[in-house]
Amino acid sequence: MANLKTITPKFSALIPLFVFVFTFLGVGIYQNDFYALPAPIAVIVGIIVAFLMFRQSITSKINTLLKGCGDDKILTMCLIYLLAGAFATITKATGSVDAIVNLGLDYIAIQYIYFGVFIIAGFLSVSTGTSVGAIVAVAPIVIGFADKSNVDLGILCGALLGGSMFGDNLSVISDTTIAATQSLGCKMSDKFKQNIKIAFPAALITIGILIVQGFGLKEVKSEVIIYTYSVVKILPYLLVIILSIIGVNVFVTLLLGVIAGGLLGIIYGDFTLIESTKIAYNGFTSMTEIFLLSLLTGGLAALVEKNGGIDFILNKIKTLIKSKRSAQLGIATLVGTINMAIANNTVSIIIAGPIAKTINDQYHLDNKKTASILDIFACIIQGILPYGAQVLMILSFANGKIDYLDLVSNTWYLLLLFIYTILLIIFKPFVLKTNHI
Repeated sequence: MANLKTITPKFSALIPLFVFVFTFLGVGIYQNDFYALPAPIAVIVGIIVAFLMFRQSITSKINTLLKGCGDDKILTMCLIYLLAGAFATITKATGSVDAIVNLGLDYIAIQYIYFGVFIIAGFLSVSTGTSVGAIVAVAPIVIGFADKSNVDLGILCGALLGGSMFGDNLSVISDTTIAATQSLGCKMSDKFKQNIKIAFPAALITIGILIVQGFGLKEVKSEVIIYTYSVVKILPYLLVIILSIIGVNVFVTLLLGVIAGGLLGIIYGDFTLIESTKIAYNGFTSMTEIFLLSLLTGGLAALVEKNGGIDFILNKIKTLIKSKRSAQLGIATLVGTINMAIANNTVSIIIAGPIAKTINDQYHLDNKKTASILDIFACIIQGILPYGAQVLMILSFANGKIDYLDLVSNTWYLLLLFIYTILLIIFKPFVLKTNHI
């Protein structure tokens, strides 16, 4: 016992973290754009405050910062981001995104359009790892489709938002999934298998509702739209999804996905071998912000932890935790509250991750299930925020044809996911199964 490191819990140690959050939040509110200030700059402001506040020597503080930045989980997360970026840019350059959208719209009958848009958005965001990317790809098409038919644009956009968040939450190359699994120290395949058990029932009920809402829709005979696509170009996405589900190492999975996408692009003449390397590198650079954010946040968290900030939060949370159920609800509330403050689900998971890991270990929870809780509640809050990127993007494309309430009231998936996850936590807590002798 005498060898255990003792840290005095202190609220003041959280000030650098608050500076980071409120700098990011304040600039976002002032500019009416939560992406106006690059998040890594906001973290650096917090780090500067930590260096000015904490009493250790400069050398000691630098060592703590570097140790936090160099944590193996942080570095693993960063390397996965790079490969995920390369995969996304390579497959986009081959036209794989257009192939998915056009294939779906070509085969969907008008009465199944709501359900079809949910499926297309879900598959696209699972494959690309980004809900915003799926919305950007699909929104202009479905809104244009709505203008030429008798479909309800609110339902259509609600299906698009729900499907995009469904896929983003499950995708093994999503930055939220990477952050959640690395924070909790679990395999992506394990988290995916756990997450799908929670997400699938909500998605299934959503599909049923969307099919019912599509009854009565009739084709408007105006013009014939010809969708062009190549089914082969979807194969890199299928490869990554299949390899992830069967549990192949994430580095191997993404590397094979990049190679498959590159070969496909070269064979089809979309780019040359040299051009493919430049495209992959552009994918690396597209992840610069999240790469630096993760790295620097790891360093800031280490400074805050060394000075008692994390222990202060844990002590406060422990006063509210009475059982494993309340521990899980506490983690859900923590990440959801942070997400409401900064409107960024990845940053929210990165901030809440170390605290969630500590609670997970102390209350003997299942790390893959805790990772799912982190990702799910960040996903739910992000999807309904009126100032979140996903909602703002859809409303921007809709150009005043629907409002926020029209959109969110038709996003059945997020509502059902919230209800189902809460019920699971209350009636079937996500704990480790232990054998009692």
